[in-house]
Amino acid sequence: MALASREVSPARFSAQIRSNALQTRIMELILEQGLDVGDALPTESELSAELGVGRNTVRESLKVLQALGVIEIRHGFGMFVAPNNFSALVSGLTFRGRLSLRHKGEEAMELIDVRQALESGLIGSAIELMTAEHLADLRATMEAMEAAAAKGEALAEHDAEFHRRLYAPLNNELLINLMDVFWQVYRQIHQALGSGPVNLEEQARVHWDIYEAVEKKDKALASERLQRHFDGIRLKLKDVASR
Repeated sequence: MALASREVSPARFSAQIRSNALQTRIMELILEQGLDVGDALPTESELSAELGVGRNTVRESLKVLQALGVIEIRHGFGMFVAPNNFSALVSGLTFRGRLSLRHKGEEAMELIDVRQALESGLIGSAIELMTAEHLADLRATMEAMEAAAAKGEALAEHDAEFHRRLYAPLNNELLINLMDVFWQVYRQIHQALGSGPVNLEEQARVHWDIYEAVEKKDKALASERLQRHFDGIRLKLKDVASR
């Protein structure tokens, strides 16, 4: 059954603004009090008194902040500043991308564009910092991928590990987390499109091509091959758009 369209009333819109403002204020309070990951937050009663709003209102805002990965609520223990958690971002981006497949797939294509730009744009910097140890780790990942392909095993985890190790020289935890987010979204969109028969040997060869360009320290070639890595899913999305 289709959901009925409802006009948002001014009162409801105003309530949403107040709720957003309260969530922002709680985050500011965390920063003002010098709290860090794992530190306990004030209790609901303390937050209610500090912010001048009812406990139920505070509780609803805390639930939203938990969903956003800002805090974690441990029942029976209290509330704490949450560690880095990108699961909400993965869920949201995947939903928007898969939903767009019902139409022209524009948002899914935009997500692919971002991942492609991130990887091809940063590969030069990663190559500059690539040590012999980094290269050996990358090669070991490729050998494991090739062995899995020969056995007819799925390559998804080897693929993800290859891209993590490719940018490990940058020593940027946020970048690796964001790349993991886009990789997970990419895989789910790819699965939603229906992959059909998979040529595992070809998948491994494409990654070997990227590795060889990196090993030669050919930044332009590595960037070009990373961009071509996304050709398959782009063609599928263009097919969706043409329907």
